[in-house]
Amino acid sequence: MGGSVGAFLALALAGKTALAFVPGSGPALKGAGLVSARQGSSRVSRRNGAPSMIFDFPAPGERKDYPRPPLEETSENQREAAAFSQAFIDMPRPERPLNVAVIGAGLAGLSCAKYLSDAGHKPIVLEARDVLGGKVSAWQDKDGDWVETGLHIFFGAYPNVNQMFTELGIRDRLQWKSHSMIFAMPGQQTADGFQRFSRFEFPALLPAPLNGLVAILLNNEMLTFPEKIQFGIGLLPAILFGQKYVEECDSLTVSEWMKKQGVPDRVNDEVFIAMAKALNFIDPENLSMTVVLTALNRFLQETHGSKMAFLDGPPPTRLCQPMADYMLERGGELRMEQRISSILLNDDKTVKGLKMQDGSTVVADAYVSTMPVDILKLMLPQEWKPMPYFEKLNGLNGVPVINIHMWFDRKLTTVDHLLFSRSPLLSVYADMSLTCKGYRDDEKSMLELVFAPAKDWIGKPDEAIIEATMAELYRLFPNELNKDGSGAQLLKSAVVKTPLSVYEATAGRELYRPVQTSPISNFFLAGCFTKQKYLASMEGATFSGKLAARALSDAAIADTIPLKKAASAVAA
Repeated sequence: MGGSVGAFLALALAGKTALAFVPGSGPALKGAGLVSARQGSSRVSRRNGAPSMIFDFPAPGERKDYPRPPLEETSENQREAAAFSQAFIDMPRPERPLNVAVIGAGLAGLSCAKYLSDAGHKPIVLEARDVLGGKVSAWQDKDGDWVETGLHIFFGAYPNVNQMFTELGIRDRLQWKSHSMIFAMPGQQTADGFQRFSRFEFPALLPAPLNGLVAILLNNEMLTFPEKIQFGIGLLPAILFGQKYVEECDSLTVSEWMKKQGVPDRVNDEVFIAMAKALNFIDPENLSMTVVLTALNRFLQETHGSKMAFLDGPPPTRLCQPMADYMLERGGELRMEQRISSILLNDDKTVKGLKMQDGSTVVADAYVSTMPVDILKLMLPQEWKPMPYFEKLNGLNGVPVINIHMWFDRKLTTVDHLLFSRSPLLSVYADMSLTCKGYRDDEKSMLELVFAPAKDWIGKPDEAIIEATMAELYRLFPNELNKDGSGAQLLKSAVVKTPLSVYEATAGRELYRPVQTSPISNFFLAGCFTKQKYLASMEGATFSGKLAARALSDAAIADTIPLKKAASAVAA
């Protein structure tokens, strides 16, 4: 079923959507016989003048959040995530809890620490910086405005992340948006001169995969019907052979797969460029096709899988701090600005301790590294490097990412949602002053944009990056931003460069991703680059931490981790 659902999303994206809309008017659904009517702050589609609850989304410039979808009722993965969490609580209590040094206070490290606490152990989280979050970190500038490392979106298909919000009692911090995917149409304007968008709408009353099928039937705008058919035929092997075929496609880039399957080039231009940059910040010429097929299946095998939410404020305070507080309340420790100098070994190559840059040494029973793969490779002891488990890490490298914040002196016409820019330099963007309660501003816009691919720009001055971004925004806001300076004025900007972010998912990378249990009995790995089914994402990082905590807890029960001071004993 997953393969067919993936085909539905791909085909729907191929057609992009017939739900084009403009400021002050409704969806252009002439082919479907639909017009729109205003109801309060949202737009509800009407067919032949009769109200319909099939589609419901806010008009441009309007705010509207939606109730949390019933994930536990509709998603088997969500139920499995809840059961996985309960398993930690149900584990036999250790007679002497393990002291576990967790390196890194990003989502992987904090997730690992949270579940180690649930299993009865004592995590000691060591963070090199003065801010929580790792790749989701954020900080305030001199004006008190928040600057984020990335534009972070939460999906219905993130079961362990959604479960984390439930377990921490902070579900209300996710602002769920309409079940839509919205694409900018750069260079295309409405009759009023505003930016033109296209919507990909999931009918609220239909389960997966029917909601995707209806979306396909409404998608007429970007590709011709014959092109859609060719695309669909290209996806048939994924439908027929399932996960085995998906995994085999890791040897092919998206572009190579398209050529092999006879998919028209225009599908790449209209679909895969935007998809590849959103998934891994790289182009289809480099991205593994397995990533695309996996994402399609993950996001659309469930009714609410592709439904998106924004966090209501900065991740360090609204998500990471509650994760840290949870384990602190259960006896864990959090040590900030603790940077590791080296990993010390015993004669048998197990970890003896962590030498810190301040000269101190951290000694624990077990150790979990959640360091990014590039930093981990630099920190590996020489004695470990020839081991196949660690040697294959050389096949993984971080991808450069640039996140941009731009504050304007007035409101720009955007939508309360994530927007796919479909521009050469930008991946996705959002007006955070509209989408996020914590950044709300009724008078001015703050755009947060992902600049990708960033490989050729990561070393350039911030001024050059902002200039290039403005050139793209002139096309995205043709009636509001003018090169002569007569439109909205840029008040300030912030450019956040991450030279080595999530692992670069080029063709063939799956063979190099390690499992969480290493050949060193008291050393474990977590991080989105480790083996788990949710790729390089917040869900992947969170799930990897959970998997590492389970592997370590199981090893403690099996008495395979040598304790520093006392014999291991587990109470039933």
